[in-house]
Amino acid sequence: MEKVLEVKDLHVSFKTYGGEVKAVRGVTFDLHKGETLAIVGESGCGKSVTSQSIMRLIPEPPGRFDGGSIVFKGKDLTKLKDSEMRKIRGSDISMIFQDPMTALNPTLTIGDQLTEGILQHMNLSKEQAKKVAVQMLDLVGIPSPQVRLKQYPHQFSGGMRQRIVIAMALVCQPEVLIADEPTTALDVTIQAQILELFRDIQKKTGVSIILITHDLGVVAQVADRIAVMYAGKIVETGTRREVFYNPQHPYTKGLLNSVPRLDVDEAELIPIAGTPPDLFSPPVGCPFTARCPYAMEVCDKVYPSATKLSDSHGVDCWLQDERAQKLLANR
Repeated sequence: MEKVLEVKDLHVSFKTYGGEVKAVRGVTFDLHKGETLAIVGESGCGKSVTSQSIMRLIPEPPGRFDGGSIVFKGKDLTKLKDSEMRKIRGSDISMIFQDPMTALNPTLTIGDQLTEGILQHMNLSKEQAKKVAVQMLDLVGIPSPQVRLKQYPHQFSGGMRQRIVIAMALVCQPEVLIADEPTTALDVTIQAQILELFRDIQKKTGVSIILITHDLGVVAQVADRIAVMYAGKIVETGTRREVFYNPQHPYTKGLLNSVPRLDVDEAELIPIAGTPPDLFSPPVGCPFTARCPYAMEVCDKVYPSATKLSDSHGVDCWLQDERAQKLLANR
């Protein structure tokens, strides 16, 4: 499959009064054309920082790229000037933020907000931009789009506002769409509608989607591939089937065990004990060691190398080492 985006060994840190926070520590992944890649993990693991780094929305300072690259169309986005990034941001790569109310300007009509991006990135007149805006509202399922263009954000429900935010992100026909917790503030029924909308839009436009979420229920419905992130590192990647039915990292197993299941009677939820490590001084070994029921002496001292389980499935865990396999077999 054609690669649309390549993130290699990305390191991002933030200088604070308390010291330097190493938020992203060597993240590597690819995004293929027309696929949905979900980046999952608990709060504070670096998911949103990774997505904002791709858009170059990290304020520099206090944020800083300490290494690695983000390659899009042969260009390393970490090396581009602000003026060059502005041409890409919103045009080739777009982002949907968590809360649709904060993403929309309450003092401007929906029409003004939708046509702003069109006029900035596409060589169209105001009338042509208005027609495109109407088509986009129709695409995301908003009835009477010509009437709705003249209305303000407060005149829409939460689900409708999220659809408008999606329309704004797609209006310039980007190749990459980053959705940061797009269903968090919505109830379950509206959440299902928004996820169905993502699937429908992807079929119609072929856009590649990076979905940032902590909700494995959302991931199960829309993701083609999954990257599991913990303490600034991606610890396991694989197809949806591989990660859900054959998880190999103890953290991935812990995430799955802590999700309610409808196919098992009286299924017990098993929380992950402990807390994530302090990223002011991250551990040199596996960051999950202190919470891992299978931790060995080596886990605390050396970070495990990546193990390739299949062409699409990889994991960073010492349990995959032959010596560990023998040890476990003899227990």
